[in-house]
Amino acid sequence: MAVPRRITALLCLLALSLGASACGEPEEAFREGLAEELDGLEYNVFITRQLNPSITPDQAFYKGPDPGKGQTLYGMFIKVCNREKEAARSIPAEKFVIKDSQGAEFVPKPLPRDNDFAYNERTLQPEECTPAAGSVAQQQSSAGAMLLYQLPVENLENRPLELEIEGSYNLMRGEHDKLDFELDF
Repeated sequence: MAVPRRITALLCLLALSLGASACGEPEEAFREGLAEELDGLEYNVFITRQLNPSITPDQAFYKGPDPGKGQTLYGMFIKVCNREKEAARSIPAEKFVIKDSQGAEFVPKPLPRDNDFAYNERTLQPEECTPAAGSVAQQQSSAGAMLLYQLPVENLENRPLELEIEGSYNLMRGEHDKLDFELDF
């Protein structure tokens, strides 16, 4: 009789663990450098790094005012590719939100459309990527289009920082599909 109880107990534990994972337990965030699919497109966060607009290499990325005392600028460089057989629209910049461990959220600063490095929402044809092959943004060391964030320096202590990319609304789950990337700040 002891054997059936063990089997029953194990089955109950298995059911509980499956139920917990199906009931909204948080999923682990993806790491930078890994391409992940959302709404038919692959999103890859190549690198996130602090920008200093007062030094020559970073002046090309951002030609705006200094972030101010207690603030810092971070460029997030991403690549988005359409691996499907039909054209697809990339996600708008405002759907890329950085969240810290205390719940603070940060959206990207708007960049001029003529900024060669700026990430801009657009329609991608099959096998097309942004930044485009051969473009200045694709040929630079981070090989990605940039989203620019201004963050209070004190919030950098609230790690891990994660990027949440919000996709289309999923009727089956009653919420938006999303990707979460843990950022290497």
